[in-house]
Order: sequence, then C-alpha cells, then structure tokens
Amino acid sequence: MDERNQSVVLEFVLLGLSNSWNIQVLLLMVFLMLYLIIVSGNILIIIVIFTDSHLHSPMYFLLANLSFIDLWLSSVTTPKMITDFLREKKTISFGGCMSQILFVHFIGGGEMVLLVVMAYDRYVAICKPLHYFSMMNLHNGIRLVVTAWAIGFVHAMSQLIVIVQLPFCGKEIDSFFCDIPLVIKLACIESSNLGMLMNGDSGVLAMTCFILLLISYTYILLTVYKSSKTGASKAFSTCTAHLTVVVLFFGPCIFIYVWPLSITSVDKFLAVFYSVITPLLNPAIYTLRNKEIKCALERLKNYFIETKVNILLNLI
Repeated sequence: MDERNQSVVLEFVLLGLSNSWNIQVLLLMVFLMLYLIIVSGNILIIIVIFTDSHLHSPMYFLLANLSFIDLWLSSVTTPKMITDFLREKKTISFGGCMSQILFVHFIGGGEMVLLVVMAYDRYVAICKPLHYFSMMNLHNGIRLVVTAWAIGFVHAMSQLIVIVQLPFCGKEIDSFFCDIPLVIKLACIESSNLGMLMNGDSGVLAMTCFILLLISYTYILLTVYKSSKTGASKAFSTCTAHLTVVVLFFGPCIFIYVWPLSITSVDKFLAVFYSVITPLLNPAIYTLRNKEIKCALERLKNYFIETKVNILLNLI
C-alpha cells in the first residue's frame, strides 16, 4: 500500500448509536436530559461538600473529587455525542480523536485509583478508628488524590504515545467516540498483537484496582459484620454504596478492555454505561444512601429559602 495513503487521515467518521433519524432525535432528548442531570447533580455534591462545615472530612473530600471526575468523564464524550445526533455526517478531527483517547483514559484511570483510595479511607476509618485522623487527614487526602491523577495521566500517555504514531488506512469508527480498541482496527498494520498489548495495559490497571477493592471491602465488611458497636450499620451502608459504584464502573471497563466481547452493540452499550450512566448514578447512590449528605442538602435548601425571604423583606 502506498505510504502516502497511510498518513493523510485528518479526520475520522463516527457511525454513532443509530442510523435512524427518528431514533437519533429520541436519543438526543434522552442524553441531553441525562447530561444536564449529571452536570447539575455532581456540581451540587461538590458545592455541598465544600460549603458545609459538617462535611469537611477526608471521606467527603474524596467523594467531592469522585463527583469532579465523573463530571469530566461524561463531558469528554457526551456533548460530542449529543451534537452529533443533529448531524448527518458525524466526523471528528484526528486531534480531537486523540484528545478523547487521552482524556478518557486519563480520567478513567484516575477514577479507578481514586476508588481504591476511597476504599483505603473506609478501611482505616472502620478497622483502625483510633489511628484514622493521623493516617487520613486533609494533607494525606490531597496527596492521595494527586497520586490518583498522576497514575491516570501516566496510563493515558502510555496509550497515546503508541496510538498517535500509527499509520491509519481506515476512517470509520463504529461508535459515538474514539476509543483505543476501535481506533487500532483502522491501523495499516497487523493490529491483533497491538490490540492485545494495549488492552493488557488497561487491563493491568483495571484488574489491579478491582482486586484491591474486592479485598479491601471484603475485609471491611467482615469487620463490620463481626462488630456490635454503634455505627456498624452506618459503616455497612457506606461500604455497600461504594461497592455499588465499583461494580457499575469496573464491570463495563473489564468487558471492554480485559475480556473484550467484540460484539458492536454490546460494546456501544457498555461504553454508554460507563461514560453516561455511571456518572449519573453516582450522585444518586451517595445522596440517597448517605444521611449526612441529605442533611447537608436540607441545610443548603433552608439557607437559600432564608436568603430569599430576607431579600423580599428588605425590598418591602
């Protein structure tokens, strides 16, 4: 094949979720509503945690960072997907495609490590309560969050450095965003070994974090089960909420990168799940199962009501 035909790909064509115009209009309304809920829900959690002094603890600091990550994870792909529903030809520039790959793996890898950090926080709080404030304070929390972001960045760059140098012969990506397994298939070289290598890179990070999480929460839940102390039910509720988030996030990632099914419709569903559904469910899981968050939301609501009343009284 002529070398000149291997390096002139300036844009890729995204085939999206459906070819039917009526279905695309329906999906546009659905995903626009979901994205607005994701943005408002995660921003609300961040505001509540940073403004309410009752929530100024390492656990809620990590939760605010999880909401921040979920907000950006969804924003990397969802706005592009929504606007593409209005276009007959859905394209993305080469630079835009590489940027999606970078940020999806940067943010996704960071979230995996952050979930491990949150499990460590719960482990110390439940299994070593007397040492909690010496082992988990704001300074250590910031350091662990920075570590999570750094690992995510290194993971993403290790993927991007390989992908960006590939010569591409194909242009059509059968999804709504650029992801490594799909982009590799368009390369002008034999891609099976490279695909296994790249999936192995993602798989090592995903499986390492997933196994650490399972071990941590198994140990925590066994400790809680054996405990008769006051607050054990609260700890159990918090841990089960964390486990729900872990399963919802890691499940699709494992099937995409560790044990790929190579079924287009299933891969699209899993991609939608971890990029849209999980960031949508996380705020609901934490607000519905966490009494302190619900109390903080109630205090915030009362504050705004009192503020509006005072403004009206001053106007009168």
